[in-house]
Amino acid sequence: MDPQIKHHLLAGREHYQAGEYSLAKPHLEAVREAHEDFADVHNMLGFIHYEQGRPQEACTEFERALAINPHYTEAALNLSVVYNELGRYDEGRRLYEQAHNSRGSGGLDQLEPLARGKIANMHRDLGEAYTAVGMLDHAIVEFQKALRVCPTFVDIRTKLANTLRDLGRYDEALDEFQAICDLSPDYVPARTHYGVTLWRIGRIEKAREQWRAVLERDPSNRSCQVYLSMTASDEA
Repeated sequence: MDPQIKHHLLAGREHYQAGEYSLAKPHLEAVREAHEDFADVHNMLGFIHYEQGRPQEACTEFERALAINPHYTEAALNLSVVYNELGRYDEGRRLYEQAHNSRGSGGLDQLEPLARGKIANMHRDLGEAYTAVGMLDHAIVEFQKALRVCPTFVDIRTKLANTLRDLGRYDEALDEFQAICDLSPDYVPARTHYGVTLWRIGRIEKAREQWRAVLERDPSNRSCQVYLSMTASDEA
């Protein structure tokens, strides 16, 4: 490889891994111009396009990565997310299931933690986009996909639980909140919303237990102070 292109490749990867996508992009584009057959370069450029709000360009890069390497699981997962965002749900589902079920060629369970985190966060972002337009059922699907990739991401599980609650699916929401508390007892946002959910279904005493648990960990938490004040007469 030409030394200058090798420099671009190393610099592009370094900036990409650091999340410095604007700095990574020109280096990776220089590599792509010289070597069209680097699947990982197409995948990185696709992710950069996606992060910068250009899903069509992202789709093109991910598709090229898969044309070069049909077993490139990370690119397949990335493309499935973009297909979903573009409304190509059947294609997105097929790619996701194909990647998820893949064994012996870089299956989902074999992804590096960094790659898993990126995919989970892409699903989270898509779930939040659905939430913003009131498509809560679709949001739940995306949050669940994210958690299949990274089950320990308590922030995403909290979003799932909140969305279930907002749809009136209280038992499922409570199960998720309890799972978060078991996994990460000190994660304050989940306990706060756990209490709100219990409050909503009339379990005032249990709700107050959660808010008091928050204040034990974060005595200055204003929200829980207010919730306890608001429900003091209800408990009595």
